[in-house]
Amino acid sequence: MRGALFMAVSMAGFTVNDAITKTASEAMNMGQVMFVRGVFATLLIGALAWYKGALSFPRDALQKHVVLRVVGEVGATVGFLVALAHLPLANVSAVLQALPLAVTMGAALVFDEPVGWRRWLAISVGFLGVLVIVQPGFEGFNVYAISALVCVAFCTVRDLATKRIPEEVPTMLVSTATAAAVAVMGLALIPPMGGWSPLRLAETSLLAGAALLLVVGYQFIILAMRIGDISFIAPFRYTALLWAIALGFIVFGDLPDTAMVVGASLVVGSGLYALYRERVVGRLRPAAESTGPAMAPDGM
Repeated sequence: MRGALFMAVSMAGFTVNDAITKTASEAMNMGQVMFVRGVFATLLIGALAWYKGALSFPRDALQKHVVLRVVGEVGATVGFLVALAHLPLANVSAVLQALPLAVTMGAALVFDEPVGWRRWLAISVGFLGVLVIVQPGFEGFNVYAISALVCVAFCTVRDLATKRIPEEVPTMLVSTATAAAVAVMGLALIPPMGGWSPLRLAETSLLAGAALLLVVGYQFIILAMRIGDISFIAPFRYTALLWAIALGFIVFGDLPDTAMVVGASLVVGSGLYALYRERVVGRLRPAAESTGPAMAPDGM
């Protein structure tokens, strides 16, 4: 049960970070949010990486799959933050719950990993749920909904690239390079997104806290993966959606509409079924594996 508890705490850390980031976006554009929070995250993760000796061979960060992972991470963070600034927190979180299904589909198409018809059915139902959430053809479907879908696509690229990173490349080095790349991209986006806004102590403190929550989230997810059975603790990643609904209502006054509830139910239900099928056939990859740090972009 400790592993499940740690997973739930990790999801809480990530989701509170999202809520803080959304709040900060009211005072500055998302490019500036990415940059400021990215600087704090890079300093924190870089310090941990240095302490663990992960920065001894910085050229490992130029390995092609590391670079591809970083590109996927940067694209996912941009898509996520654009969607987060303009859509309810719970809606964005619900779309992201389709990520394990997208990774399963990507692994089948790219790596020829076997996926049975039941999991293909689960993937189809999950993506149907995503369509219900974003409501194509109705008022709710807009460029910001597309941004959330772009986030899932880039996260899938990131996770598939991660599977090909050599084991000798330290994880903390990859995370440091990722955080730095997100910060640099944020800096580049500040001018086209409206320019620099004066930093007040309140917003700066919030973003520093958000960066700290990212580190806490990843530490707890590592603990969860190390002490718990993946097939048991993986479903607890969906507690992120409960946190998102609660924080969306408490902080922003957002209540989920019928489409979001129905769509999220389809996504979560199909994801849980896919995990169940993987356990039945004795295969914990790739969907169960993607319920770990693949919850969301590192830059979030």
